[in-house]
Amino acid sequence: MYERNYDLLRSKFKEFFLPTLFTSMAGNICLFVDGLIVSFLLGAGNLSAIQIVAPVSTFINLIYWMIGLGGSVLCSVAKAEFDDKKSNGYFTVALISLLTIGILIAIFGLAFSGSIAQFLCASQPELVPEVTSFFSAFVIGMPCLCYMMSLSYFIRADGIPTLPFRAILLANIINLCFDFIYIKFFAMGVGGAALASSTGFLMGSIFISYYFFKSERTLQFIKLKMGEFFGYIKQIVTSGFSSSSTQLYLTLKLFIINILIGIYIGKSGLVAFSICYNSLFILYIFLIGTSQTMSPIVSVYFKEEDYSGVNYIIKRSLKIVLVASLALAILFIVYPQSLLLLYSVKNPADVPVVLNALRIFAISYVGTAITFLYTFYAQAIQKNRLSTIISLLEGFICPIGFAVVLSFFIGGNGIWISFAIAEAVTILFIIAYSRHIGRKTNGEYLGFFINKHNDDKKVFEHTINGDVKEAVNLAREVQKYLSGNKSATLVSLAIEEMLVNIIDTNESIDAIDVIVRNNDDNILISIKDTGIDFNPVIENDNLKFDNISVLNKIADKIDYSRVLGLNSTVITIKN
Repeated sequence: MYERNYDLLRSKFKEFFLPTLFTSMAGNICLFVDGLIVSFLLGAGNLSAIQIVAPVSTFINLIYWMIGLGGSVLCSVAKAEFDDKKSNGYFTVALISLLTIGILIAIFGLAFSGSIAQFLCASQPELVPEVTSFFSAFVIGMPCLCYMMSLSYFIRADGIPTLPFRAILLANIINLCFDFIYIKFFAMGVGGAALASSTGFLMGSIFISYYFFKSERTLQFIKLKMGEFFGYIKQIVTSGFSSSSTQLYLTLKLFIINILIGIYIGKSGLVAFSICYNSLFILYIFLIGTSQTMSPIVSVYFKEEDYSGVNYIIKRSLKIVLVASLALAILFIVYPQSLLLLYSVKNPADVPVVLNALRIFAISYVGTAITFLYTFYAQAIQKNRLSTIISLLEGFICPIGFAVVLSFFIGGNGIWISFAIAEAVTILFIIAYSRHIGRKTNGEYLGFFINKHNDDKKVFEHTINGDVKEAVNLAREVQKYLSGNKSATLVSLAIEEMLVNIIDTNESIDAIDVIVRNNDDNILISIKDTGIDFNPVIENDNLKFDNISVLNKIADKIDYSRVLGLNSTVITIKN
């Protein structure tokens, strides 16, 4: 009768997924449309200059992913461990570090813009003036971009997912509007497109700072000693590098692929690669939206050893990215002309090259979806080395290795084919690794995602609606499950007291998850609900917990945290 129905997890995933998806959509669609506007106003040939600067953009992504996303995951884990100092420490260190790094990048970039442009245009020196113009205007917005994106990760981890979406949407709308203003009315050329992006970053940063005035925020800036500061930075970088390393390898990959295309195909190849790369922005709407929704939820539930919850979230995430990637792959393989029309590709020399590249490149979409999701998943379950290996294989070693070899033997087509082969080889590696871990642990870790499984004899998972009668009946049912255990009555009473008070404290509540873990030396009761924020072990004049004294006498330990917008309470009763 009492089983876990995952309604709470389903609603929480949906609550996080839609704003995160829209945030990703705001960013990636606007990047996609930004390319359309540039090609429409200036011609598709100017996409080659933007493509050459792409490695710089991915390098910036590497930095704010590594520190911002890595720090927010650790922040979520610290909240799951009921450690407010750690969660606030990660928040403080990540924001200060990224803002400082963004300022340094802007200063360095402006000072050496000419030299950097010459380095990027190694195989296409005639593009140096356009690249210098674009790079100089783009790099001045880096402090705002780093600040806005890093803060957005922490805000989502703090259970306020809609604010980042609004900020990034605003930034990209301003970007698109100013594309027309700077390019069409001020005739600033390709540099105007970059300046429009920087203007958007500035306005988005101002808007997202409203977070510091919201009453429901739980993250605070704290004072840290120098040793503590660098200790936190080391932990953040170690945690975040695994997933963000995809951007490092993408940076190197783009730079080397640009050189190979310049050698074997020429400027038409750079236009084709720019459109192929831009087509990924549509796919990344779903990949980034899904992965960044999954990551904090999985990190919290895995830390709490709720492996059923982890399994539910990863399966749901995998379905989303597979459907999205397969649909886009079929679309661009069957009808690649759609992108030619959108990007106004009219040069007879460019058309066949772009069509051929798009058809071959689209084959890699499904593999990209799987490996991208897996990289974030491995980081979320603290398998950073595995995440780094996957990123290195998929993002650098395989595509570059196959591109160099195949382009030497079959020319330009070898470059496009290398992307699909890289994904296939990486997935084969993951399958082999997961089977190895399964055998090594005697089946403790199973499946493609090497997730543990709860022991049904020791772990009882239940979901109830916000109904007092259900709460009382569940408490009695748990007592039956634990019959023969001397703590069974205390556990039953603790569950009843906690659930009844949650229900009485809230006007309405849809689902409460209760997990009872029967360990050798104690029994853990984990309760999660979406009700109003309150700590059951602290007296509160506004939220009176009537039976707090009873609960404290029953329990040997009570831990509480507000994590992912949920009340998370863990009650420990010794056997």
